[in-house]
Amino acid sequence: MKTLGNFFWFIFGGGLMGLSWWLLGALAYLTIIGIPWGKACFVMGQFTFFPFGKEAVSRRELTHTEDIGTGFLGLIGNVIWFIFAGMWLAIGHLISASACFITIIGIPFGIQHVKLAIIALAPIGKTIVST
Repeated sequence: MKTLGNFFWFIFGGGLMGLSWWLLGALAYLTIIGIPWGKACFVMGQFTFFPFGKEAVSRRELTHTEDIGTGFLGLIGNVIWFIFAGMWLAIGHLISASACFITIIGIPFGIQHVKLAIIALAPIGKTIVST
């Protein structure tokens, strides 16, 4: 069922939003300073392409240890991310969610877009796991 969900998701908006994540990741990689954000963009972009059967969780909750992305520097990174890119990706996901909520069939896709909008606000310190 998740394969079918991912297939329809990719065709009806997931592919476009995943490319948006990857575009921002490529722009971040153009600057040396933006490489950590670029890496997060590529991970979240791949998650955006095929989100069904996966979940984004905090690395701190998963490993029970602190790392550079889950501590104070991760918080600073998420604030910078929110200002320059996170807000715009979240708006894109919310617009896509609104379009999906118009039909009954699109409701699961709209819910997934809302989840991705929340993740788009602060992706540093998160990792993707299978559910």
